[in-house]
Amino acid sequence: MRGYGRECFLGPLFKLLEATFELFIPLVVAGIVDKGIGGGDRGYIVRMCLILVALGVIGLMCAVTAQYFAARAAVGFSTRLRHALMERILGLSYSQMDTLGASTMVTRMTSDVNQVQSGVNLTLRLLLRSPFVVFGAMIMAFTIDAQAALIFVGVIPVLCVIVFGIMLITMPMYRRVQAGLDQVTSATRQNLTGVRVLRAFCKEDAEVAGFAGKTRELMNRQLSAGGVSALMNPVTYVIINLAVILLVQVGAVKVDGGILSQGLVIALYNYMSQILVELIKMADLIINMTKAAACGGRIAKVLELENDQESGSRGADSLRGAVEFRDVTAKYAGAGEPSLEHISFTAAPGQTIGVIGGTGSGKTTLVNLIPRFYDAAEGEVLLDGVNAADYDLEALRQRIAVVPQKAELFKGTIRQNLLWGNPGASEEDLWQALETAQASEVVRDKPGMLEFCVEQGGVNFSGGQRQRLTIARALVRRPAVLILDDSASALDYATDANLRIAIRNMKNPPTTFIVSQRAASVRYADRILVLDDGLLVGTGTHDELLKTCAVYQEVYYSQFPKEAADDGKAE
Repeated sequence: MRGYGRECFLGPLFKLLEATFELFIPLVVAGIVDKGIGGGDRGYIVRMCLILVALGVIGLMCAVTAQYFAARAAVGFSTRLRHALMERILGLSYSQMDTLGASTMVTRMTSDVNQVQSGVNLTLRLLLRSPFVVFGAMIMAFTIDAQAALIFVGVIPVLCVIVFGIMLITMPMYRRVQAGLDQVTSATRQNLTGVRVLRAFCKEDAEVAGFAGKTRELMNRQLSAGGVSALMNPVTYVIINLAVILLVQVGAVKVDGGILSQGLVIALYNYMSQILVELIKMADLIINMTKAAACGGRIAKVLELENDQESGSRGADSLRGAVEFRDVTAKYAGAGEPSLEHISFTAAPGQTIGVIGGTGSGKTTLVNLIPRFYDAAEGEVLLDGVNAADYDLEALRQRIAVVPQKAELFKGTIRQNLLWGNPGASEEDLWQALETAQASEVVRDKPGMLEFCVEQGGVNFSGGQRQRLTIARALVRRPAVLILDDSASALDYATDANLRIAIRNMKNPPTTFIVSQRAASVRYADRILVLDDGLLVGTGTHDELLKTCAVYQEVYYSQFPKEAADDGKAE
């Protein structure tokens, strides 16, 4: 809220001014009844009615002004909160993101922040106003008649106990509601991202049933919390109306005895009605504050997180690209078994290393250890003979380019997407990277070329075009280590081969790791690593592995059966 001190002061101040004018209205009405109507003075009635109109207009102006300042503070606060939350989320490690989950992050960025924004707005407008009117009405009642005002003294504490008791009960219930919303968001996200797979396997009905179950559970949680919260209004109405009956009875006796006038009894009744209205507002405020507090707690848990990866202090500007794994074991957070076990190999600067194996064999896990997306549980990952943990994390990643399995392009121009790799890249650098990535023809065929607009997710490009553009984006960086994580799966064999040749022929080529399930993609690598269920079961060149590694033979001959047949005939 820093920087919004003026709004936080003026918002409640104008609300208090509005409430002050509102407290004078019962006295004006009492004057109209006693002097105007009772005395038959039409002029007095007109004058008092004009005063009522003036009080209403001034109160309206104060209310609008208060709303303006409260909205400015609340919206400004939520804007900063979203920025802080996004900054913190982007600063978390991969392990923490895996543990938290994307769906709960989306919920906290949207629903939770909106709820907190609403809570801040209502707090600035009503937190001081409602108690001010309640206690102000009680004080005004004492100025009219002390004995009748004691009814106010008895009613207000009872109402406070009810209101705050319901608040304490509903707060944990609303936390469970938000957790249920996380589950619904997660299910929605999975269904939308995997809709093609669902249709291919005719699983729509099963997913609809599962989604209905989650939404039903969320509905039940909301009904439970809402049911308790709904007790607030009827219980307060009952107590207030009982107090009104008692007040009218006491007032009638006093009017009959000549102690009070009819107008003053009406004023007392109006003050009791104001208390009722304000307590209902207060009840709604507390319900919203309860929701906001529950959502704020969830947001705070994320903001309190610190990246669990320690960054070293060593610079990486002179990194040449030598990579060595020394008895490395990797394990994901919460996993029962390691994903990689006792992996050892070396890669010299400029070499091309192929990584091949079946699905789930640990290929992506292995290359993710190099830029420290994850840290090794045991052993060491060395870059130029230095432990990767000793490098400054940002400096290290500036010298490593990663093209992930899923080709991601962002809304903007092709130029803007390429400049992610290196914001200071020249026009020549961009076209050179495109040439190497076999993407130059793709760009030249588009109107505006580098200025052609990329839709969100790159949906206006084919799968192969997206992959080539993401590879070009990585090459713009001129990295010391280039990781292609199954990033050429949508390319035909000729384009894939030309891409590998172009990378190898680059001036000062990077140490390149090619992760693939296609034997053709890694066949001409300087060294091939064969993984099977997290173990390194073979390492060497293509010819060596065909002689010594059964797993590689199985993969290769499943993709090139003709060569297997030819080998059999030769024997």
